[in-house]
Amino acid sequence: MCRLFGLSAAPNAVSATFWLMDAPDSLVRQSRREPDGVGLGVFEANGTEMVHRRPVAAFEDREYAKESRELTGTTFIAHVRYASTGELRDENTHPFAQDGRLFAHNGVVEDLDKLRAEVERVLGAPADTLVHGETDSELVFALITGYARQDGDVTAAIRKAVGWVGANCGVFAVNLILTTPTELWALRYPETHELFVLDRPPGGSHGNRHLEHASAAGTVRVRSGDLANAPATVIASERMDEDPRWRPLEPGELLHVDANGQINSHVDAIAAPAHPLGLSDLHPGAAASQAAAHADG
Repeated sequence: MCRLFGLSAAPNAVSATFWLMDAPDSLVRQSRREPDGVGLGVFEANGTEMVHRRPVAAFEDREYAKESRELTGTTFIAHVRYASTGELRDENTHPFAQDGRLFAHNGVVEDLDKLRAEVERVLGAPADTLVHGETDSELVFALITGYARQDGDVTAAIRKAVGWVGANCGVFAVNLILTTPTELWALRYPETHELFVLDRPPGGSHGNRHLEHASAAGTVRVRSGDLANAPATVIASERMDEDPRWRPLEPGELLHVDANGQINSHVDAIAAPAHPLGLSDLHPGAAASQAAAHADG
């Protein structure tokens, strides 16, 4: 399963160190769970976006994946890819950037010709003006972008885009994180994969600690000394520490963290998929990428 991580410290800019894919190197784990891409995205205090991504595969040098990066920004997004659609290329590696926003996705959407046609209808232009790879993820993002261009309301655009996808395409899951320089959105859709949120006060539950999270899978680790003194909202595919404030998003819940760090939640914001897919409905590569979530428990 792809791993998602998002963090908003807005309006504060904080420093964070990330490690990706720092999992034990047993051959068993590699054969079952070798990531197909790693990516980091951050908006710096001046609003400039920085994206670092690479389609790291089992036969490539793992040193990049273990490399720590010192980043400073108001919002962060990280993704470890287990490929379900698209070759192992930079263009297919998350996060994607469109119209000053960054996006990462976990799940599978089918009927991509139909989705591409809807993207082009909403954009009034070829999908290739926004979409540079082959993934379902980038097409979903392009549909969100198209709707957002109509009135600038990103929350409404996510609801419209994923609602259209749910009504017209085969859907296994559309868990997503979307960030701007000052805002963050997260969606769990439908109930297939879990997605967790932590509303973290300055210093965490003990009031005097920096942030240091590590996923149980060992694929994402993050540390920020600045968050000993600043609040943050953290989104992750799994609970990353023992803080009792972690909670799972409800199926269909769309969460928005605004520019002042306020959290707004919309439950049942999107109708359930009309064409839900199970693992047995997916092609073997997609099924393998998604089955890891069920193996993880």
